[in-house]
Amino acid sequence: MKLNNSYFFTLREDAKDEESRSGNLLVRSGMIKKVGAGIYMFLPLGLKTLDNIKKIVKEEMDRAGAQELLMPSLIPSDYYETCGRVEAFGSDMFNLRDRGNKPLVLGPTHEELFTIAAKAKVRSYKDLPFTIYQQADKFRDEPRPRYGLIRVREFIMKDAYSFDRNDEGLDKSYHIMKEAYNKIYDRLGINYKIVKADCGAMGGTLSEEYQAVTDIGEDTLVLCDSCDYATNLEVSECISNINDNEAIKKIELVETPHKETIEEVCEYLNLDVKKSVKALLMNVNDELVVFFVRGDRELNENKVCKLFGVKEINFADDDLIATSNAVPGYTGPVGLNAKIVVDNEVLKIKNFCCGANKLGYHYINANLEDINGEYKVADVVNVKEGDICPCCGGKLYFKKGIEVGNLFKLGTKYAEKLGLTYLDENNKEQVVTMGCYGIGVGRILASIIEQNNDEHGMILPMNIAPYKVSLVQIDMKSEEQASVAEKIYQELLNRGIEVLFDNRDERPGVKFKDMDLIGIPLRVTVGKKIQDGMVEFKVRKTGEQEDVSINEIVDKIENIVKDGLK
Repeated sequence: MKLNNSYFFTLREDAKDEESRSGNLLVRSGMIKKVGAGIYMFLPLGLKTLDNIKKIVKEEMDRAGAQELLMPSLIPSDYYETCGRVEAFGSDMFNLRDRGNKPLVLGPTHEELFTIAAKAKVRSYKDLPFTIYQQADKFRDEPRPRYGLIRVREFIMKDAYSFDRNDEGLDKSYHIMKEAYNKIYDRLGINYKIVKADCGAMGGTLSEEYQAVTDIGEDTLVLCDSCDYATNLEVSECISNINDNEAIKKIELVETPHKETIEEVCEYLNLDVKKSVKALLMNVNDELVVFFVRGDRELNENKVCKLFGVKEINFADDDLIATSNAVPGYTGPVGLNAKIVVDNEVLKIKNFCCGANKLGYHYINANLEDINGEYKVADVVNVKEGDICPCCGGKLYFKKGIEVGNLFKLGTKYAEKLGLTYLDENNKEQVVTMGCYGIGVGRILASIIEQNNDEHGMILPMNIAPYKVSLVQIDMKSEEQASVAEKIYQELLNRGIEVLFDNRDERPGVKFKDMDLIGIPLRVTVGKKIQDGMVEFKVRKTGEQEDVSINEIVDKIENIVKDGLK
């Protein structure tokens, strides 16, 4: 494409309302433009780049035997109500009504419609298995859209669904999709980790996420320094390394005036915070539940929600706290008349410090034996760096990640609710088993840029760059340069190589900065050196420059492009 008289622009200054590196560079390069909070238009360069990502996704999905279709985004809400997901999505779902006052939603995901599509085909076991997919818009009313394309309200997702006779068949389909995903992300050149995750509103028995490792990632990845253990922080199992052989002591009430945080108490009493147990007073389904965890630990809300089968928990207010004898800042498990949950790790701590349910007082040398009433024991805390790996005993460490894909074993949840069944060999009705496999296409673009940029702009991999080569003519008044540039341009096009010919009447420095900003992998500069039969050749990623013969430049580029597209 020739830039003169084309839709192309760049911004010299950083975008004021973009917090992420990728969002800033995408806006500055003229690839996207914000319309509203979490809503972007894809401009020509951005759409071309996005299409290259979608092409790789499609190739690997088709190669894995999946068939593409397209679902509507405007969906009657009845389907989601049938599966109980109106409540599960809550305010994240966009709701509207048609002129007949019938409720509709903008699809946040499409499990229900894919199940309905499968019902149109499936009658017998002979109709299974199969996998269908789409690459289409999704809509979620994110409370805090941010980080450019990473957290948005409208986004393109590739969602695939497999349909099998049973769990054994699902295992095979799941494996096929996982292999396809590995190939997709490998081809895209993303530095990623596959981590176990929470099934969330999707439901099912297993969820794994593909996380692009970046500093700006919203998710915390828990990894092991000795094995391939990898999970999302929200589901990572906490294994205590406490080995407390101290003899049991007698509980003792001590005064701790105006010391309400566990850190203040431990400092005042000259105690190790790891020998303390703090209370977290929470509202769980409008009931006061007090969680007791080691003093330096944080409560894992996801684990708590799973434990009680609720969507969310909140801190208890004064009215709820008043239903017990708990004293904020001084709450402890001894003599507490409220529902109690004790973290697994507390079982191993002896002679700990805790609140006494009396203003200005704590207990020291408390032990589980001092708790008179009933209590539940569970893993309810976040792991910390340096904790023990549940698999091998190695040490855990953290990385930040952007979720760019996920795999779910849905089981029969949606098939049961929507009546997706088949007749087996004995003519008995059985429920179809489903799997779900998603990819955030826009997030992939953002993640690649987060992982591939420098002070000059984006460094796009060959297979997703909108153009593989930028061709810059220095002197637009030189007929000789124009002739050489046009010849190289046409030869590249004839060989099927996408080239961006910067034939604008701009200063060379402006052209070079623009080509670096938008991240075109290779650059050819046609200038005064053509008098010696040479052009300048530069590789964007490495910054390497060399003079190459005009007669050899196209062959050189073709070889590099072919190698980069493998």
